[in-house]
Amino acid sequence: MNTLDQLGVPGLMVATTEFKPAAAAQSKSLGFEPEIIWVDHPIQNRTKDELKEIAYDAFPTIIETLKGNA
Repeated sequence: MNTLDQLGVPGLMVATTEFKPAAAAQSKSLGFEPEIIWVDHPIQNRTKDELKEIAYDAFPTIIETLKGNA
């Protein structure tokens, strides 16, 4: 993501809240803070409908972040 950011390509990552500490540590070690959209944890045990709901709920924030409006 850092390389893409340096090239001017908008991007972000979507991760579950469980990974906040790891993302903070990685960001600090790289000196780069990516845009992150946090969703509820866990993901792997969700039904297809639950995953769709998570995606639909996150989508507006994803779009606004990519547009630079978040």
